[in-house]
Amino acid sequence: MPMRDGSKEQAPAAYLARLNEAQRQAVVFGCAGDADRDRPLLVIAGAGSGKTDTLAHRVAHLIAQGADPGRMLLLTFSRRAAGEMIRRVERIIARHHPQAGGSPLAWSGTFHSIGARLLREFAGRIGLAPGFTIHDREDSGDLMSLVRHELGFSAKAKRFPMKSTCLAIYSTAVNTQAVLSEVLAASYPWCAEWEADLKRLFLGYVEAKQAQQVLDYDDLLLYWAQMVTESALARELDGRFSHVLVDEYQDTNRLQAAILLAMKPQGSGLTVVGDDAQSIYSFRGATVRNILDFPLHFDPPARQVTLDRNYRSTQPILEAANAVIALAAERFTKDLWSERGASQLPRLVSVRDDADQAGYIVEQVLARREEGVKLKAQAVLFRTAQHSVRLELELTRRNIPFVKYGGLKFLEAAHVKDLLAVLRWAQNLKDRVSGFRAIQLLAGIGPKTAGGVLDQLASLNPGCALPTGLPLPEGARTAWLGFAALIESLRRDDSAWPAVIEQACLWYQAQLERLYEDAAARQADIEQLARIAATYPNRERFLTELTLDPPEATSREAGAPLLDEDYLILSTIHSAKGQEWTAVTLLNAVDGCIPSDMATGSPAQIEEERRLLYVAMTRAKDCLDLMVPQRFYVAQQSGLGDRHVYANRTRFIPNALSRHFEQVSWPAPEAQAQGGPESRLAAVDLAARMRAMWV
Repeated sequence: MPMRDGSKEQAPAAYLARLNEAQRQAVVFGCAGDADRDRPLLVIAGAGSGKTDTLAHRVAHLIAQGADPGRMLLLTFSRRAAGEMIRRVERIIARHHPQAGGSPLAWSGTFHSIGARLLREFAGRIGLAPGFTIHDREDSGDLMSLVRHELGFSAKAKRFPMKSTCLAIYSTAVNTQAVLSEVLAASYPWCAEWEADLKRLFLGYVEAKQAQQVLDYDDLLLYWAQMVTESALARELDGRFSHVLVDEYQDTNRLQAAILLAMKPQGSGLTVVGDDAQSIYSFRGATVRNILDFPLHFDPPARQVTLDRNYRSTQPILEAANAVIALAAERFTKDLWSERGASQLPRLVSVRDDADQAGYIVEQVLARREEGVKLKAQAVLFRTAQHSVRLELELTRRNIPFVKYGGLKFLEAAHVKDLLAVLRWAQNLKDRVSGFRAIQLLAGIGPKTAGGVLDQLASLNPGCALPTGLPLPEGARTAWLGFAALIESLRRDDSAWPAVIEQACLWYQAQLERLYEDAAARQADIEQLARIAATYPNRERFLTELTLDPPEATSREAGAPLLDEDYLILSTIHSAKGQEWTAVTLLNAVDGCIPSDMATGSPAQIEEERRLLYVAMTRAKDCLDLMVPQRFYVAQQSGLGDRHVYANRTRFIPNALSRHFEQVSWPAPEAQAQGGPESRLAAVDLAARMRAMWV
């Protein structure tokens, strides 16, 4: 079969035959014994183009061609994605190359989890204590707060930035590799007057982490990046990994890109997959420049393969999305296409206000449900969480169950953090944040006593047992003896896993009723934590992976209605990336909401807002509605109070693109003449309520 570049392709193996031409080019590139063998590869994978399947087939094909799976590094942005990739590769290998055998990828995971593994391995050579613990964001904030207080910044006459803001500034500076003054000017201008004090704070924070042998989330990348600046270590890692494959490359930050380029300076064996049109996470430090500039880092430039066939959406939806992204200032040229034809254009739905917007959405959701489209196959997306408040009220009033993504994270639940603090402190007695929380779980011990205990333990040698004769309040001495025995048991090298966490759970369960009024509800999460722990080979891996990639929410707060098997999906656009639904509705497709009036300060921000709209549109398979309220409610804008504001359709859909949409007004003029939708809905609801009184 002739290729687009003029070369000839051999008859594809059976597992390659199901791929389209572009996917097959991406899979087999560089596997032949030619000049391209060591050339880097960039795969521009459009929305719904089979990116995951293509990357899995490339991994399997490399193994089939003789690559050592133990020397392949696969980097993703979630543990779930890495697990799915491994499962797909294993299926391909088992079916077509069973002789390869074994688990194909020993080095597969998120950037942060792989960084943690490498830092453990190289700890002694880079000045880290091998037993370091890893703080999650809340622990890091607590330590930042402690240093902030010790430096006297909490007592300043003028209000110094709070711990969460300080941590956000620190994290942004680390991940973007920008100087502090630039970070403050770009994202935190109200904190610019504190630049000198923030530098002192961040230095104190770093020194406190080093003294306590803890790393935070950002350190896992920062230490890795610093490690590969040492030429000997960089060469060692380059030699260890013959192939490095990166998923969702458009979501990488400067630190992650620097790591890859230092490990593979010539690009040998390097494959990155992503889509510049879906780069929407700059608030996490990601930069679209990484993927746009990737080919030019190498000589010759990286080979580029574009996946533009979409297997998700109808052609009219794709034509509208293509038209929106085509107006971007800079991009890799790519027009998605599909064999899924349809006569229905995506709709621009004009409504009077947010009340009518909610009324229209409810009407359409129920109508589609009657046509056989489940609620879970429908999604309402929005730029920011508060945009859906009016809709949530209407859904509740109409008794339509829904799930809104972005609830309480598992590790943010107080009872989960309690137990993890015990485990972390047992692993590293120098971890003051974990110890401070764990010790206060004991009856009769408060913050002052806990701090005093930690001060007395500061000089304790690492191998020594916890003292039993500490000066404690009378009621706390017995509790301390039991707690000290637990910690010593958890610290023993010969402690069996996961038996030790079961021991910790039993101890903690005895504290629950004293600590929390709703102990029974929280008990389920502790049991769930023990089940999760049993899936890991040891405590170290468990604590690391849980911190870096926690479950979405606690069992009590996950959001899914317990009594309903079907429910509507509400989600921010950021949370919806990577998902798809039969029908998608986008709230507030107007200037001020998308683009957000908080994200129009620079051309780069506006371009990312355009990409957000593109991501939202390409989540839809069959039906796409973009809501255009003529006015919407704004709460508590600075100095202006609550009010309605009038809006224009988003600038990203100018009149020239109108031909790609069906334009609809709701309610229809005749309905407005009869009193409007609100009076009809009220009458129907009143009748239902009168009947319900006697059911």
